Amino acid sequence: MKWLKPLLIAGTLQVLAVTAGHAGANLDQIKQAGVIKVGTEGTYAPFTYHDESNALVGFDVEIAKAIGEKLGVKVEFLEGKWDGLIAGLDANRYDAVINEVGITDARKAKYDFSDPYIASKAVLIVRGDNADIKTFADLKGKKSAQSLTSNFGKLAESNGAELVGTDGFDQSIQLLLTGRADATINDSLSFLDFKKHKPDANVKIAAQEENADYSGVIVRKGDPELVAAINKALADIKADGTYKKIADKYFGQDVSK
Repeated sequence: MKWLKPLLIAGTLQVLAVTAGHAGANLDQIKQAGVIKVGTEGTYAPFTYHDESNALVGFDVEIAKAIGEKLGVKVEFLEGKWDGLIAGLDANRYDAVINEVGITDARKAKYDFSDPYIASKAVLIVRGDNADIKTFADLKGKKSAQSLTSNFGKLAESNGAELVGTDGFDQSIQLLLTGRADATINDSLSFLDFKKHKPDANVKIAAQEENADYSGVIVRKGDPELVAAINKALADIKADGTYKKIADKYFGQDVSK
């Protein structure tokens, strides 16, 4: 049985060699191919959607392209439904997902994230002429237009609001504008996007939560070289003004903090 020992040693060395060779392998492959494959929805405005000419556009799309430029590679977008988007990383369908993916402890346990590049807060939106609702606590006894299963809906309900069910942000705003609701709690980025397109709309932010939710580029676990390269690219586009230009285009302000 002495022959087992050299075989075990050889096998161990082979595993070590494969493990060592794997470090940075994905980044090397991306550089060699000259392409980084990015998963995205393509149906989630203003982050990733199709314009009137059917071109894929949006805040996240432009951020991805800017990252690719800093990495010295082209970006190939692969579209998919949200439910299976992150799972596409497991199947090696793409190298990263850039789709306003929130950084959560549950996701961090299975995947790696870049530094945050989007910050969003829950905001309390009322009509521009409303002087009664100034804080979340002022929602007590008021009607708040909300998606009933959303965290925003739960926040409104916890502050004593009567919920008026809606399908999403646009419908909530319409109920607010027509007086069928007194307020809505929604995402700050959705509000900025709405005001960017309709600056004269009679709505305003009455209050906002202090704590923000952050989003980042999500990649497979155990690829620190790729994460570091993406982080450097993000830092570079913030330093050279590219990020601000893209954020101003879609939201009218910096949305990274």
